[in-house]
Amino acid sequence: MTIDLLDREAREELQDRGYSRRQLGRIAMLLGAGAAVTQLSSGARAQQSAKALVGAVRIGSNECWTGPFTEGVQASGAMAERGNRYEPDNEHAKLVAAVAQVEGVTPECVLAWPGSSDPLNRSVVTFCSPQKGLVTANPTYEQSWRTAQWLQIKPTRVPLTPDYRHDVKAMLAADPNAGLYYICSPNNPTGTLTPIADIEWLLANKPKDSVVLVDEAYIHFAGTQSAAKLACTRNDVIVMRTFSKLFGMAGMRLGLTIAHPDLYKRMMRYDGGQVTNMLPMTAVACGTAVLPLADKIAARRAEMIAVREETLAHVKKRGLKYIPSQANMFMVDWGAGKDPKAMQSALIAQGVQIGRSWDAYPTMSRVTVGSAEDMAKFRSALDTVLKA
Repeated sequence: MTIDLLDREAREELQDRGYSRRQLGRIAMLLGAGAAVTQLSSGARAQQSAKALVGAVRIGSNECWTGPFTEGVQASGAMAERGNRYEPDNEHAKLVAAVAQVEGVTPECVLAWPGSSDPLNRSVVTFCSPQKGLVTANPTYEQSWRTAQWLQIKPTRVPLTPDYRHDVKAMLAADPNAGLYYICSPNNPTGTLTPIADIEWLLANKPKDSVVLVDEAYIHFAGTQSAAKLACTRNDVIVMRTFSKLFGMAGMRLGLTIAHPDLYKRMMRYDGGQVTNMLPMTAVACGTAVLPLADKIAARRAEMIAVREETLAHVKKRGLKYIPSQANMFMVDWGAGKDPKAMQSALIAQGVQIGRSWDAYPTMSRVTVGSAEDMAKFRSALDTVLKA
């Protein structure tokens, strides 16, 4: 991969913002879906780890415990029968229309992607530079931070508040000239929410030319207010979604963003928007079918909440602390002097694969909320490990 993958106008725009030739080469690799992307993706590593433990209870990667709703499976199967066509019947437009209807936004604000990694990486490239850094919470989903670090852009990580919200005032103070402020709500790994009012405060006080990216990958599990309408009425907000979580489509690779068209023009100037034409039509059909199923979404959310709260009650009875969550994950605190890696290994020995720890909370591990059966096995395994 070389900078020749970027046209002259794109190279000049990036160089005008302070990127070096070496950084341009890395950007070309990143937007060209080269090997570097795999190195940056914590999701890819989680997937590889999960494959190594087939047969175990897999509650380490925030996957949904079940697959797509029946309507999505049927739509995907019907689309597979027409797989000889690149796009049998205007499928992109159907998906965009479904998103616009559900979210109450205009279709031109919606763009679908083959997963969420590309728009996240692309946002760092587009809105950051060697002079304008990235600000995230700590802990949070780390891909944007790793991307910035790899591109030699200044990444700043700011601790969450004592009640585990993004500390937007501290984020702005930490880098008042940042190009991109990244907010994950519900946050991964804590599952905690940052109120829309906090996001609005950041928008009102940040630099005029910077952008706020709100990652709402887990919002369907929370059932709370979205920033989507903010994104469609302003030119400095991007809301990012994925079908990988509540919709049970992690392996189908479908994501979307909601943003002002002016932001898309800036984001897509490097490769002509070709990545958004790489969507598998089976995934598009599935997403279009499942997105409007409000009752089934609410039922799946309620099922997860019931299992999560039963599990957290058990964790509390065992004398362990945890972070209250609004998503399909929680952080459990093993206590001072306990090594999360050792606890992870001990649970794996019992046939249960949990998630990892984060450097901000060195005594905690992230646990995904799986099915009722999965979490019963987790509780049993936990009892065995704690008694050992």
